[in-house]
Amino acid sequence: MKLFDAAWAPSPRRVRMYLAEKALNVPRVSVDIRGGAHLAADFLDINPRGTLPALQLDDGELILESSAICRFFETLHPEPSLFGANPRDVARIESVLRLVDGEGYAAAVYAFRNGHPRLAGKALPGCWPEVPQIPALVARAGLLWRRFLETLETRLAEHEWIATDRLSYADIAAFVTLEFGGVGRLDMGGAGEGVARWRAAMAARPSAAA
Repeated sequence: MKLFDAAWAPSPRRVRMYLAEKALNVPRVSVDIRGGAHLAADFLDINPRGTLPALQLDDGELILESSAICRFFETLHPEPSLFGANPRDVARIESVLRLVDGEGYAAAVYAFRNGHPRLAGKALPGCWPEVPQIPALVARAGLLWRRFLETLETRLAEHEWIATDRLSYADIAAFVTLEFGGVGRLDMGGAGEGVARWRAAMAARPSAAA
């Protein structure tokens, strides 16, 4: 198998951090998103959606989306568990992941895709016809982002990790989302001491450099 990866994009980074935490080595093929390689014919022959990450199995089947890729490896390598070792933790992690993606990551994507001049006509990631930016979504991103930070702070003011009593994939997803929010110039003013403490702990982990 091989993992099609991109150096700076947030979704591929989730997978790299997950694999690093699991101490798994997977052959990777770097795709230059900034140079448009994800929309070139040779990559679209592999993944017509033009998105990353993408995991190509030995039989040619393609698995898309960062969480799906990580769940695939979690099934193959269940220890250490990053998606929950018992039914309650599985549910807790899934609940937080929905929040991260539905509020935090959505806000970061809205702000980045609809507010960056270089992405005019490219408001959706991957291979699409021209998609105009919607400035109103940048304002909506701000609302979502503030709620996201408030929710994280409420949790992290009293707990070491976001979803359970140990590091999980939810922490990876949230950390990458916060980092990506900076690219979209979202305001971190709503982050309190709990988020700051947790974020420093995440940044200090070797996987953060993956």
